[in-house]
Amino acid sequence: MKHIFIILFSFMIFSCSSQHAEKFRAKEIYKSENLIITQISENSFIHTSFKQTNDFGNVPCNGLIVKNNDETIVFDTPTNDKDSEELIQWITATLHSKINAVIPTHFHDDSMGGLQAFHNHNIPSYSYSKTIELGKKNNFVVPKNSFNNFITLKVGNEEVIAKFFGEGHTRDNTVGYFPSENILFGGCLLKELEAGKGYLGDANVSAWSSTVEKVKKEYPNVKIVIPGHGEYGDKKLLDYTIKLFKVQ
Repeated sequence: MKHIFIILFSFMIFSCSSQHAEKFRAKEIYKSENLIITQISENSFIHTSFKQTNDFGNVPCNGLIVKNNDETIVFDTPTNDKDSEELIQWITATLHSKINAVIPTHFHDDSMGGLQAFHNHNIPSYSYSKTIELGKKNNFVVPKNSFNNFITLKVGNEEVIAKFFGEGHTRDNTVGYFPSENILFGGCLLKELEAGKGYLGDANVSAWSSTVEKVKKEYPNVKIVIPGHGEYGDKKLLDYTIKLFKVQ
């Protein structure tokens, strides 16, 4: 009887720990007037700031923080320098981590509007070469380092990848991938479920679906997908975006 109890007890512990490993319960861990941070996995956090627009109201804008061994990398800045400063202070004080790099995924201000704050802290910035080109044309603060097509950067013992797959929301939109947790930051190339097409002023609508199809093919094991605006989810966001912009 004693042996049966031990076996059952061991099974229960194993079962609970397995469920914990498989299913992380996302939680909002910081909220101020201008910034929200949501932990979505053991080592990944969505930062959300806000942009007031004429057409779409006060729009929440997502970015991603990934962490390993007291080092972080940030995809997309908050929408302005004040909110970026708040994010930098939070990472430093709460995560007790160094920021190795910031990677804006396209040239709009919901992706790199708060870049100067990162430069003020001497944090290296990287983006696709066309992002820098388009940013300069619009007199924006631009990243200091460029890459052609893709870049791989170290965060602790892990890596992150930023890669250009083709045009869509803009001519320069890239995506970020964190392989150790199979997390894709799609930025404004990807839409939340049930979203409309959004701002198309710099878009290549005819190329959009095929670009996202390439992303889907490149990362078949993706588990979490984060759009530039709205709720994160899984690979259904890829399928939804492909369908939304499918050329008939």
